[in-house]
Amino acid sequence: MKLSQFRYKMPEELIAQYPAENRDESRLLVLHKKNGKIEHKVFKDILKYFREGDVMIVNNTKVFPARLYGNKEKTGAQIEVFLLRELNREQRLWDVLVDPARKIRIGNKLYFGDNDNIVAEVIDNTTSRGRTLRFLYDGDHETFKKNLYALGETPLPRFIKRKVEPEDAERYQTIFAKVEGAVAAPTAGMHFSKHLLKRLEILGVDVAEITLHVGLGNFRAVEVEDLTKHKMDSEEMIITPEAADIINRAKEKQKSICAVGTTVLRAIESSVTTNGQVNPFHGWSNKFIFPPYDFSVADKMITNFHLPLSTLLMMVCAFGGYENVMKAYDVAVKEKYRMGTYGDAMIII
Repeated sequence: MKLSQFRYKMPEELIAQYPAENRDESRLLVLHKKNGKIEHKVFKDILKYFREGDVMIVNNTKVFPARLYGNKEKTGAQIEVFLLRELNREQRLWDVLVDPARKIRIGNKLYFGDNDNIVAEVIDNTTSRGRTLRFLYDGDHETFKKNLYALGETPLPRFIKRKVEPEDAERYQTIFAKVEGAVAAPTAGMHFSKHLLKRLEILGVDVAEITLHVGLGNFRAVEVEDLTKHKMDSEEMIITPEAADIINRAKEKQKSICAVGTTVLRAIESSVTTNGQVNPFHGWSNKFIFPPYDFSVADKMITNFHLPLSTLLMMVCAFGGYENVMKAYDVAVKEKYRMGTYGDAMIII
């Protein structure tokens, strides 16, 4: 398929700038894969689509406050530093993006905090905006991390055009968030409240937790018309033996398996065997899923409404069928569903 096939008209004002007041009360578009039928519900109505013994697979990654602002030595120019991942704990080396990048060269020092209490030195260029920083800090790792994160802010995506607010620290996480390492939230999981989770538990639905640390690659524009030539960024993922066991047992009993979000779908498809079993896995995945694609594990999927031309929209089209999903998006726009990270949800069944 071609990139241009994933363009649709999305009015800017439909991009949600704030989350719904209550997590489980965002709107829910239900898309039936077989016949393309569409229903309009509220998120907590998902209970109607699950039975005892079914499995929901969720991503328990936790977003850290990855966006920092520092000052360049001598000039004092403000530089945005976006932390991607820690490369070496002992040497305090981090993979980061800087903006504006043209001003930041190897050997430059950056100062953070009111009293310049954290200093970083640029030791390598990795991409046009990418740099490796060594943080110069006397003290143990825990104190360093705590002080570094205290200077950071919630890394809301660029299409949320407002300043970060204190509430974002909690709302830009799912209730499953445990394993720190993401710079973007697995948004489908953000619609679950503790109360809804309890009701699913009472219903007898099992929850399998996997980890995929969401990277900035999710927001990177696809720059090639021929999708087979697009390369995804690698992201770290963990599927524990316990999670694999819950999923495989449900498959054997022919129960329904629901992937909560594109990150979950990508993770399980990265570790599935030829006979459809999910293997425990700890490593990296750069799997790019677009139509046509045969899915081996999940038969349901919960996801947000993604932006035009995004790899996330491509994956959803692969799961729900291109015509079905693009038609559902047209309906969602007409019905003024809220789009993006803090927007409404759809379930494909």
